[in-house]
Amino acid sequence: MDLATFSWLCSPAGTTLLAELAHHPLAETDLLPELERLRRRFPPAFAAAALELTLLRRRAAAKFPHAERLFFIREALEQASAAPVAAHRAARLVTYDRAVADLGCGIGGDTIASALAGAQVTAVDRDPLRLAICQANLQALGLEQQVTLLCRDLLVEPPPSAHLLFCDPGRRRGGERRFSPEAYEPPLSHVLGWCLTTPALALKLAPGIDPELLPADAELEFVSLNGDLKEAALWCGPLATTSRRATLLRTHPDGRVTTDTLVSATQPVERVARTRPPAAFLYEPDPAVIRAGLVRDLAHMLDAAQLDPQIAYLTAPEPTTSPFVRVWPVLTWLPFGLKRLRAVLRELEAGPITVKKRGSPLDSDQLARQLSQATGRPLVVVLTQSVGKPVAIICAPPLGR
Repeated sequence: MDLATFSWLCSPAGTTLLAELAHHPLAETDLLPELERLRRRFPPAFAAAALELTLLRRRAAAKFPHAERLFFIREALEQASAAPVAAHRAARLVTYDRAVADLGCGIGGDTIASALAGAQVTAVDRDPLRLAICQANLQALGLEQQVTLLCRDLLVEPPPSAHLLFCDPGRRRGGERRFSPEAYEPPLSHVLGWCLTTPALALKLAPGIDPELLPADAELEFVSLNGDLKEAALWCGPLATTSRRATLLRTHPDGRVTTDTLVSATQPVERVARTRPPAAFLYEPDPAVIRAGLVRDLAHMLDAAQLDPQIAYLTAPEPTTSPFVRVWPVLTWLPFGLKRLRAVLRELEAGPITVKKRGSPLDSDQLARQLSQATGRPLVVVLTQSVGKPVAIICAPPLGR
C-alpha cells in the first residue's frame, strides 16, 4: 500500500466501503469473488487495500481494542505487541518519565499505549506511510494531542532529545523474521549506542533473543500473556531494577489484566539444582519464567525440586497455588518404555491421551494418537528426564488456578 491508496481509504468513499465490508463474512472461499466484485466498482489498488485492511482488522481484534476503527499493514501488525503487553511496558516507562520518545513507532501500537498511560510522546519513524497510519490511529482514539510525529531515519540521524527512549527495532522484512539482532533495523549495537547520551533506554526484543548478546548490566524481561510467551524487553541504565524478570499477564472476562512478576534473587540461589524423582505433583513453570532463567529461583520459592538439572519441570509432595506454575497430580511414573507405558495406561483405564514433553526426542502428537482410546479417563503423559534418564510421568488433568 502507498500513501495515495491509504489517503483514499481515509476518504469518505473509502470509509463507506470499509463500513460495508465490515459486515461481510469473508471466508477464504469468498475472497476472490469479493475482490472481483470490488474491482468492478473501484480501481484495483483501492479494492485490494480495502479488502486487506478488513481482514487485518479482524486479525487485529486479538491484539487491539477498537481494532475495527484502526488502520494496519500486515508486517507492522505481526510485529505489534498485544495491547496488555504494550500497556504493561508503557506503565513502566511513564513511572520513570512522562515524556517518551518512541523510536520506530510503526503504526503506533506502543505510541498509543504510552499516550493512554498519560505520556507525551514523540513518535519517530522513517516510513511516511507508517507515520500516516500512526497519525490516523491516534486520531481514531482521540489521542493526537499527546503525540508529536517526526519522520527521521535513525540510522543516519540521532534520536530526538529526550530523557527516556523506547525502541522497537524492525525484525521483519518481506514477510520473513530477522533473528540476528544485528539484522534488526536499526541494529542492536546501533540502538545501544544511544545509551551514551540517554542512559534511560528500553528496547523491545524477540522472545528468542540470546541473552549472551545483551549487555550484562541491563535488565532482561520476558513477558507472557495468558500463558503464551510474547516478547522480551531490555531495560538499560536507570530503568534496570534487577537482572532478570519474568512478567505474567492474564486477561479476565471483565476486562481486568492482572500482573505477576518474578525477579532474580538478590542473593544467588544454590549453584547445584536440588533434584528428586517425581513426587505427588508435577509443576510446569510459565514460559516467561523458563526463558528468564528463573526456574531454580522459582523452585526455591515454592520449596520444590527439579526432576533434572537441565529440565524445567518441578516436583513436590504437596500442591501449591502459584500463578507461575501449572500443577499436575501425578498418578504414577516409570522409566520410559513404550510396551510398559501401554500396559500401565490400560491398568488406569485411560482414554484420550495428551502427551507433553521436555527433553524427549519423540513426536508427542504421533504418540498421543497411538496411545489414545475412544473411551476412558483423559490422562496426560509427560515425557521428560529424571536425573538424566528418560521417564514417563502419567498425570491427571491439571488443577485449576
